[in-house]
Amino acid sequence: MSSESFDDFQTELVKDFLLESAEGLETFDQDLLAIEKGEFDPTLLNQVFRVVHTIKGTAGCLGFSRIESIAHTGENVLSLMRDGELQSSPSIADALLKLSDALRAMLEVIETSGSDETAGDYSELKDVLDAIKNGELSVEATTIDLEASDQIETQEIESGEPSADPNSGWGFFEDEGEASQSAVEQSAPAESIQEDVGDSAWGLFEEEEVAVVEKRVHEQERKDRPAPNPPAAGKAESIANATVRVDVELLDSLMNMVGELVLSRNQLLQLGYQRTVSPSEVSAISQRFNQVTTDLQQGIMKTRMQQIGTVWGKYPRIVRDLAADLGKRVELETFGADTELDRTIIEAIKDPLTHIIRNAVDHGIERPEVRKAAGKSESAQLLMRAFHEAGQVNIEIVDDGAGIDGNRICGKAIEKGLIDVEEAARLSNREKINLIFLPGFSTAEKLSNVSGRGVGMDVVKTNIEKIGGSVEIHSVCGEGTTLRIKIPLTLAIVAALVVKSGSQRFAIPQVNLVELVRIKSEDMKEAIEMVYDAPVFRLRGKLLPLVFLDKFLKLPAEERAMRSSVSIAVLRADGQDYGLVVDVVSDTEEIVVKPLGKQLSHMPIYAGATIMGDGSVAIILDAVGIASQSGVLSKAQKAMDSRSDGSEDLQDFGQKTSLILFSLPGWENLAMPLDAAERLEEFAPEVINKSGGVESVQYRGGIMQLLRLGDLLGTETSFEDSLREQVIVYKCADRYLGLVVGENRDIVEQTLHLENIGSRAFIKGSAVINGQTTDLVDVDAVLERAGLKETF
Repeated sequence: MSSESFDDFQTELVKDFLLESAEGLETFDQDLLAIEKGEFDPTLLNQVFRVVHTIKGTAGCLGFSRIESIAHTGENVLSLMRDGELQSSPSIADALLKLSDALRAMLEVIETSGSDETAGDYSELKDVLDAIKNGELSVEATTIDLEASDQIETQEIESGEPSADPNSGWGFFEDEGEASQSAVEQSAPAESIQEDVGDSAWGLFEEEEVAVVEKRVHEQERKDRPAPNPPAAGKAESIANATVRVDVELLDSLMNMVGELVLSRNQLLQLGYQRTVSPSEVSAISQRFNQVTTDLQQGIMKTRMQQIGTVWGKYPRIVRDLAADLGKRVELETFGADTELDRTIIEAIKDPLTHIIRNAVDHGIERPEVRKAAGKSESAQLLMRAFHEAGQVNIEIVDDGAGIDGNRICGKAIEKGLIDVEEAARLSNREKINLIFLPGFSTAEKLSNVSGRGVGMDVVKTNIEKIGGSVEIHSVCGEGTTLRIKIPLTLAIVAALVVKSGSQRFAIPQVNLVELVRIKSEDMKEAIEMVYDAPVFRLRGKLLPLVFLDKFLKLPAEERAMRSSVSIAVLRADGQDYGLVVDVVSDTEEIVVKPLGKQLSHMPIYAGATIMGDGSVAIILDAVGIASQSGVLSKAQKAMDSRSDGSEDLQDFGQKTSLILFSLPGWENLAMPLDAAERLEEFAPEVINKSGGVESVQYRGGIMQLLRLGDLLGTETSFEDSLREQVIVYKCADRYLGLVVGENRDIVEQTLHLENIGSRAFIKGSAVINGQTTDLVDVDAVLERAGLKETF
């Protein structure tokens, strides 16, 4: 093997070593914390031992003697624990977790410099581990300070204020992944490795002597050969973050889809050689192309999907260390770790979530004696939950701590000059709490038992909004705080509403869209009012502030008098709704998001661009950016009545339900919740297909089954009865189901108080809505009757 080939081979081995070691250390921390909690399982101890053993052996083979030495010291302690000669304790766990920190720091040094010679001095840690192994040091006295020896830089949210404890949470837990079989074993044939390195199987040593021999052989070879080129320093992302694991079955499925695509291409080429081509042939091939490309698109997107648990794995360690430093007791529970997100989103939410968790422990949760005096358990509960809802991922962080005092937050904001006294007097309690998201806001006493939350929360909010998400916070003083994050599944391909203003087309991400309202042109003057020089539209008794897109962007406006109607796209930004007035609403499409050039990238009102089906370019609007730049929400605040306390806000938080009101023959007033619905659609009778008693329609590149609510309720309805069919679309597991309802009268949002006025199939109960007794349809029962409950 030539010198150059050996260098390339060596570099690949180092990359595989760094990747596998990073993944192993993630599981090392999690398993060690489980053992510390008393979840003793020999399998866990074996896994922890195997991680350190593999790092030690592989590091020795590759000539990283310093990592090999400290890993060997930790391996000795774990060996005693595995053999039952040493019992786990918090102090031993502290030492082993510091070992994990040290190994992770040394691996980062190798990644940037190609050697572990410049890593910090961990002799104190080695002495402590040796003393534990020899029984020479009490396990209650194993306090180790690694601050002086850690040479890596901690990474925090930019412009955020540093935490009280620099060693907790931020800098040491950036790798992700799950334990795996040796990635290096698959990087080259066994014969090749044996030829250059020996009979070691390099990293799974059974005897220490073998590792020593291989280390000496390798060191001798290094003297005779030039060192391999190290990875470039200051890389944007580590090796562990530059890879993603993909299920082999998914890859096989993608290969099959590519095969189908090649067949469709060949059929299309054959048509090009024919003198006459019938429209039916072209239609058949185009439908086949559409189906294959849609399946391929979904398959490719799945390769980028990762479980959010890859991020959550580091939080138990952060909570444990920070709680111990602050003298607090915190129990962290996580639910929904298998919820999947695009890899880009996963990377984007790492730092914001870490900052939120640290704030919850540092500032939101009280010390045990304070909790006990307040009649609470001395051990606080911190809950993280993730789940899919309406095409988005919802993440909730809930604590039962001191909560946030809105009045105190408001006072601090006035003191810092962020708002004036007149503005403060108009704020509700929820709006006072939201002041923690203002840039530059912080509290004087960081460890206040009353509130104190808000350090760097403006940066958290900004980073979440950059990926099309939103942040809501709800707190009851003395009871706890709930912070809710809503983020899209992916940023690469998104569903968007295409609109036209003037002569320009724009795309609005559907994740920001609440509803569409159409106003006849002759009713514009009466429908739109001016309050404090700001245009508003009264929508179901509430004032909706408006932004005229053509005026805001200074576009040449077309004469609206020539149009029969204009449309208002109701958008949500910062938890508040406003209306974007456009000339024409075209349709919804799945668009590919392209980044803007440097000429427009600095403009917050634009989120990107996309290429439409006709080849033209459409700008993607940023709902939050438009609201901020136009000042529409701050202007609308002047038109709202102020309330001195937020009791009403607290009562309504999360309890209002969006409902569609409609009627069917024999059922005058029906309502159906829209929380789980994907969209509301209308279909002309001629596009509905009927085969074998099953109705369907082509929808978004696939076939959507239609289910008639009237049939289930014993009412005869058919699509010939109306010009357009009103359909509520549900989506789950990449499938759509359309529920055909009757005449759509209105959409309302209110708190439900259901009463049972008689047992009726598919009816959940009755409530008074808009002064009328209305029956609420049981969506779960309807789907179960259709045999689709398990799917949807």
